Amino acid sequence: MKITYPIPADRISDYVERILVIENFSVTNSFTLPLFANGTPTLLFLSTKATIKDKATNYLTLFGQTVFPESLTIKTDFTLIAYFFKPFSLFSLFGVSAKELTDYPIDLNLLHPTKANELRERLLNAATTNELLSLLDDYIFSLITKSKSETEIIKLATTLISKNPSKESLLTVQDKLCMTERTFERLFDKNIGISPNLFRRICQFNAAFQQLNTRRFHKLTDVAFGNGYSDQSHFIRAFKEFTHVTPKEYLKFGGDS
Repeated sequence: MKITYPIPADRISDYVERILVIENFSVTNSFTLPLFANGTPTLLFLSTKATIKDKATNYLTLFGQTVFPESLTIKTDFTLIAYFFKPFSLFSLFGVSAKELTDYPIDLNLLHPTKANELRERLLNAATTNELLSLLDDYIFSLITKSKSETEIIKLATTLISKNPSKESLLTVQDKLCMTERTFERLFDKNIGISPNLFRRICQFNAAFQQLNTRRFHKLTDVAFGNGYSDQSHFIRAFKEFTHVTPKEYLKFGGDS
């Protein structure tokens, strides 16, 4: 199995946070990829069919926010390419209310039938991984050119909260944008798909999750306090909420992001 992390091209980097490529051409048993909360909507291309929640996926799947942990199961050889978008990107690029996709990934064909069908056929006939990435880059860039003006506002809000996912940051960002609490909530419901506070909590969890994966800590309390949790118990409850396992259980099984 080969795993790579191509750097997003400059022309899409304002909307694409990172890219993941997994190539596995020797699947003998089912391959399972855990899907945890990470605060980023995702466009997933798979060269074969897979299952989520015991339901078959298509080749191109669009994910909103993932709050409840799930898993993707693949039973044959595959190439997987995931474009992880910045949190504000879903509505501005795909024109769908982000809230509708929270924990409910959908076939891209349901949103953009003509373009999705054309893209799918070209992807399935691509000869190399670089060609796959080029096709997906082109598709995303075509969406960027049509993005709406509200993008800059939600981009600023999510960026500030991601950098400082404390409870206090929500009021600070709301004041900076000169918005009422209700307007702030509506902005997130439409563009992100979850409330500002839940987005903040996911950012807080994801920062702790990434630190846990590095193993650069002596005790769990270091991770808890370093990421703004009131104590270790608070951190463990949040971790279990988003993964269904405790941090120690996750580390025991050698989890990796």
